[in-house]
Amino acid sequence: MFKKRIKISFVIVMIFSLILTFGCTNSGDNDGKIEKVRLAEVTHSIFYTPLYVALEKGFFQEEGLEVELTLAAGGDKTMTALVSGSADVILVGTETTVYVYNQNPKDPAVNFAQLTQTDGSFLVSREPIDNFTWDMLKGRVILGQRKGGMPQMVSEYVQHINGVEPHVDNEIIQNVDYANLGPAFVSGTGEFVQLFEPAASAIEKEGKGYVVASFGEGSGKLPYTVFITKQSIINNNPEMVQKFTNAIYKAQKWVESSSLEEIADVITPQFSDLDRAIMLNVLDRYRSQGSWATDPILDEEEYHNLEAVMEYAGELKEKVPYDKIVNTEFAKKAMDTK
Repeated sequence: MFKKRIKISFVIVMIFSLILTFGCTNSGDNDGKIEKVRLAEVTHSIFYTPLYVALEKGFFQEEGLEVELTLAAGGDKTMTALVSGSADVILVGTETTVYVYNQNPKDPAVNFAQLTQTDGSFLVSREPIDNFTWDMLKGRVILGQRKGGMPQMVSEYVQHINGVEPHVDNEIIQNVDYANLGPAFVSGTGEFVQLFEPAASAIEKEGKGYVVASFGEGSGKLPYTVFITKQSIINNNPEMVQKFTNAIYKAQKWVESSSLEEIADVITPQFSDLDRAIMLNVLDRYRSQGSWATDPILDEEEYHNLEAVMEYAGELKEKVPYDKIVNTEFAKKAMDTK
């Protein structure tokens, strides 16, 4: 009886050990270690769908990361979160790293994985226009975005390359807060408005406006929204940066191969108040124009296109060499190993 009890106890101990072993490991082969990463996003937007897929599908966990997502609300605040040390990684436009580098920082902000590759805003007209051309903005009143912000810079650049000189050939109103652009337009301000989704689709559904053009299509590919960290973090913890990039690439591949319905199912917890039909329309609009990068590499050609946009807007104090603020090593490795 005593020997039997010993055998039973041994079996119980072995089973318990196996439970602990499998319960503490993950598919990312991280020996059960979970590292917390503080991620600050510039805004919470369906435009960033692949990020939310990575979160909801558990791709970060598979890499051994626990990502704590917070909203910084604005480019300046987002970069401040990184520089001050309250965020490890930020999601914002590459132009912010140009601004920071031109201030001669000791610890530069570095772009290491691209998420979106076009502008995400649309031109909404008060009246339907079947065959819109950009010269139709001459002599009109446009409700625009914040001066110096990337959406407004893209808007002015797109008008310029299409023969319209903004603020000269038309009037652009820029004293309305981002969150109030849609309501202001619906209430009667402006003949056109530049809006992101889902605001543009919501106004269309109400019959209060009509999407007539895409700024993303008009400006071409740009490193519009990118994951950024400090050079010191890359130096001290390259493993974390690599795991983060791996998870993003998994999400990019999943989004590229999945149906709109499947994508909507996954990201719904992030946008629980958004009408399903509008969500599907927005997802279709962004994917059909190629807004989501299909890999995390920030291409040099896209970077130079960004420089052209900033230069025309008068916001480029001094050009920054591509390799000073862009690191593609993690993106390339993610693509080689996945």
